[in-house]
This record gives sequence, C-alpha cells and structure tokens, in this order.
Amino acid sequence: MTNENMILRVTDVAVHYGGVKAVDGVSFDLRQGEIRGLIGPNGAGKSTVIDAISGRHGLTRGTVRLAGQDITRCSVIDRRRRGLARSFQRTSIFPNMTVSAQIGLAAHKVGAEAPEQDARRVMDQLDLSGEADATAGSLGYGQQRRLDLALALVGRPIVLLLDEPMAGLSPQESADLASHLLKLTGDWGVSILLVEHDTDTLFSISNSVTVFELGRVIASGRPEEVRIEPRVREAYLGSAA
Repeated sequence: MTNENMILRVTDVAVHYGGVKAVDGVSFDLRQGEIRGLIGPNGAGKSTVIDAISGRHGLTRGTVRLAGQDITRCSVIDRRRRGLARSFQRTSIFPNMTVSAQIGLAAHKVGAEAPEQDARRVMDQLDLSGEADATAGSLGYGQQRRLDLALALVGRPIVLLLDEPMAGLSPQESADLASHLLKLTGDWGVSILLVEHDTDTLFSISNSVTVFELGRVIASGRPEEVRIEPRVREAYLGSAA
C-alpha cells in the first residue's frame, strides 16, 4: 500500500510535557474504510494521540498527514473542514435541544453543503430519524451516544477519531453502536480510529489494532495477531485473552 493510498498517516509523533513523555515516537496508518483500534492501560497515551491528531495538542515532533496532505500545523477547525472529525469520552449533546435541531446546527457550523440534506442523511444513517423531534435529554443513553456520533458525522468527514464511544453502554447497546460503525465504513467509506476499553467489541470490528504502553507502541497488526502477542497479554489483555 503506497503512501498516497493512506487516508491518515501518523509518523513519529511525540507529545512531551517537560520531562514527561506522554507519547513518544508513535507511528501508524489508516486506510480508507478501515477501523483501527487503539488499546492499552489507563495513562498509556491513547487519548493523547487522539488529541494530537485532532490538533488539540501541539506535537513535540512528528507529522500527521490526512489524504496525502500534511496537517501537522493546521488548527482544529481547519482539520475538521478537511475531513477529520472526533468525539469525546463524554457526550457533547444539548439535552434541551431536539435531535434534528442540533444535528442541523452542527451541519451549518462545519460548513456542510446543503446542511439540511446532510443532517437528514446522517439521521437516516444512524437510525435517528424517528427521534428527530425528541429532545436529546429524553433519549436513552445508547441513542444519545448515536446522536453524539451524528454530530461528528455532519459534513461527511473522511476520518473519525472516536474516544471510548461505548463507555457506559450495555452489552446490547455496544453491539448496536458497533454495527453502526461497521455500516459507516461500508456505506460511506469512513475510516475510524477507535479508542475503546471494551476489547471484545474492539477486536471484533477492527481491521487492525495498535497497543500502547507508557506512550509507546508495543504491538500493531491484525486483531488475531495482536491478541496472542505475549507482551500484549501481559501488559493489557491478561492471561485470559
């Protein structure tokens, strides 16, 4: 696979805070329509990498390329307009606003072409059209997570950075959200970088998995390869992996 065919390319990325190396020399690629899972113990650097890619953290060194273009020095807003979207561990929905109103507002804010049509497509894709007139606060938590994902999907981004989107979901809700993520990669060709503590779900839907420990990558490859790596089992998955 040539460099030009990589939707996202992270090369030698480091984020240091004084003497603390939160992330140090991390490299990986993301192909179109691929889900790459990021796992590791708490404090391993997964969320810091997501923040660095999205522009919320400056890099000590390294480069980030999106669709072949160097975006290392681009602002968060510019990266969003170029097609890089993200969600956070906590939802960013407005409880008292209707589903359609906030998705429409987000579509206008990111400069989507035909915002109303874009909002409708996103709602249809995530099975939220039936809740269009409901306030976000009245939705079940699984639906709220899908709404949060919808806010990241407006404007048809090419890459989604998802930071623990299944946190707090029941097993059934996690399975439902996982199926929507797979459908997105197939229907829209979206590429997903997924940080998730639910390793069973992550391994089941990811095309590749990268494992972090103390800010560094200790393993990367296909899920079935990573799962049996002795160092990965010891550092994160445990002996029952």
